[in-house]
Amino acid sequence: TALSRDAPDAHWMLPDERGALRARCSLWWTRTPTLLDHRVGLIGHYAARDAAAGGLLLERACRELATRGCSVAVGPMDGSTWRRYRLVTERGVEPAFFLEPDNPDDWPDHFRALGFQPIAHYVSAVNTDLHREDPRAGQVADRLTAQGIRIRPLDPRQAEADLRRIYAVSAVSFRNNFLYTPIAEAEFLTQYRALLPVLRPELVLIAETADEIVGFIFALPDLAQAERGRPIDTIIVKTLAVLPERSHAGLGTLLLAACHGAASRLGYGRAIHALMHEQNVSRNLSRRFAQPMRRYALFGRALGAQP
Repeated sequence: TALSRDAPDAHWMLPDERGALRARCSLWWTRTPTLLDHRVGLIGHYAARDAAAGGLLLERACRELATRGCSVAVGPMDGSTWRRYRLVTERGVEPAFFLEPDNPDDWPDHFRALGFQPIAHYVSAVNTDLHREDPRAGQVADRLTAQGIRIRPLDPRQAEADLRRIYAVSAVSFRNNFLYTPIAEAEFLTQYRALLPVLRPELVLIAETADEIVGFIFALPDLAQAERGRPIDTIIVKTLAVLPERSHAGLGTLLLAACHGAASRLGYGRAIHALMHEQNVSRNLSRRFAQPMRRYALFGRALGAQP
């Protein structure tokens, strides 16, 4: 279950007079990320039937985190950015895509009413023209090839080994991300191993030298389209990571262009660049090809502040 997997420090439920669940959340105050000079407490596994129930639970959660020595509450986040976090704040017209976290439209207001404000903004964007080429990709490819870097698809025969190498790149590439905390290799492998049955290996591209992986892009078909009875014409670009070496400049551009090209050759017509922090490098790459389709926010509140 999520509770045993995510190991919160506490889990609270608010029942109504009949014992039915009105609201729930979990709290983390140990092994949490850093935010400036604050000690962070996390509120996750959040759900509420209505604003009144949500407000009662969130206020109680903030008081508990304060007693545990936390100076700021952040949520919703299920203990780590490797798990479910953020809320949809601007839905747009596109339906939900595969693996996209969703929430009732009023949940952001539950947090705002208790004095929470957005502390980070995220966006998903859609590219509707996979035939469009990045004019810089050819020059970048020539330079990186001369350095001995090649790009290949995931090898299903050695998928486990490839996932372990991808983990190693992720651990380095993401360590300066907002509110990042490390993840154990075992949990990472569990998350990604579950996706192997639905992958198209051609959409998971690995950049490597003779002896190490230096970057990757992880994309997969939007299976939510099939669940709605629609043909699958869209891929989801889930993760893009490159080791932070000056000699790897442009590799993200090349991986994204290669992924778009592979998707087009497989018959897909669109790509969703999923859940990007507005200030991350992946968002800068995405802007050249894709238009925003949905926005999200993560909320924070100084503990001791009044709503």
